[in-house]
Amino acid sequence: MATTVFDSALFRDMFGTEAMRTIFDDRAYITACIDAETALARAQARTGVIPAEAAAQITELSAYDKLDVEQLRKETEIVGYPILPIVKQLSEQCGEAGRYVHWGATTQDIMDTATMIQCKRAIALIEQQLDATRSALKKLALEHADTVTAGRTHLQHALPVTFGFRCAVWLSALNRHAERLQQLKPRALMVEFGGAAGTLASLGDGDQGLKVRAAFAAELGLSNPAITWHVARDGLAEIVTTLAAIGGSLGKIAMDVMMMCASEFGELAEPFVPGRGASSTMPQKRNPISSELMFAAAKLLRERAGLMLDALMQDFERATGPWHLEWSALPESFLLASSSLFQAHFMLSGLSVDAPRMRRNLDLTGGLIVAEAVMMGLAPAIGRQHAHDVVYEACKEAIENSETLLAVLSRNADIVAKLGLEKLARLTDPANYLGAAAAMARQVAEATPG
Repeated sequence: MATTVFDSALFRDMFGTEAMRTIFDDRAYITACIDAETALARAQARTGVIPAEAAAQITELSAYDKLDVEQLRKETEIVGYPILPIVKQLSEQCGEAGRYVHWGATTQDIMDTATMIQCKRAIALIEQQLDATRSALKKLALEHADTVTAGRTHLQHALPVTFGFRCAVWLSALNRHAERLQQLKPRALMVEFGGAAGTLASLGDGDQGLKVRAAFAAELGLSNPAITWHVARDGLAEIVTTLAAIGGSLGKIAMDVMMMCASEFGELAEPFVPGRGASSTMPQKRNPISSELMFAAAKLLRERAGLMLDALMQDFERATGPWHLEWSALPESFLLASSSLFQAHFMLSGLSVDAPRMRRNLDLTGGLIVAEAVMMGLAPAIGRQHAHDVVYEACKEAIENSETLLAVLSRNADIVAKLGLEKLARLTDPANYLGAAAAMARQVAEATPG
């Protein structure tokens, strides 16, 4: 019986994806441990530590399907870690060659390396999902580079922007996250092989252990660290904090979309699927479910990032407990990030954009949103500060009398004399005060692959 949202038949696809669960399920983890053990044997054969025939037999005969998984479960609970029970069964599977299984390694070497195998696969999946989401945003940014909407600061109308500009701001963050993922891979995805206290003493003095570790890394396509990282967990912390940052950026998108979907805004709607976002009592409801899940995932990811940062504080050469935090935080972070990206891609790919409603909302304040434009238009003639004071008074009058800014300014003979009614009308049209919004939107979108 499932007890958490991550394995619940009801909720698991709202807080994870099937593809990511496949990377982190028990079978995948145990298989990764076996892959680490067989890769280590091959590395040791290449460096002359164990016979080549033994490594070949270990690789050929070690298999998940031959394991007694229930026995593994029982012994793991007793030992506290799964590697000793796994090695015991693998050694039996491999016959005479079994004596060379796990040669010179310690439990954490195999567990950490297995985790890195999983992370490598999981990051590749995250990158695919991130690219798909970026592609959907790129399309929106280009399609709406000139779609005028209200720019809002402190939830108040500030200046006009374009919806494409807003999408491109979202996209720019995801583009930087894509760079971060590329940059962290060679730094964080490291093989682990150090032996009991990290010194490789089990392989003797000299550089034999270092040669094995380099060959081990090459076998698995992981980085070869300069020194054992049993208690230097910054690589895993970097992975999880990067996932949390991606989740935070998706949460920002979700917040904006949810607010723009609100009845009072009505500028956006998530893709229509019959029954999605429905209420049990209010037939009219169409709740922004994807955005809500993205928002929740951002908060949950932040908690896991905090756990991983806590796990950095480990004692001496092998920790007494912080390591265990990773066993929960790491897979859950990947599940949440994958789920959030899935929801983001679904939502952004089918987002309904109501440009006429955006324009109507823009006009709610009767041109006050472009008060700065009028001020800057007047400034060359009467000075910036004087222009600010004049327009400030005009805005006050417009608000008090529920008039448009243009109507109030048109009664000011001094302003009309200096600007003319035609220019005044242009200055009070939000579509004429967009600065480089459209240009920046296109620049970000066109620089995005896909």
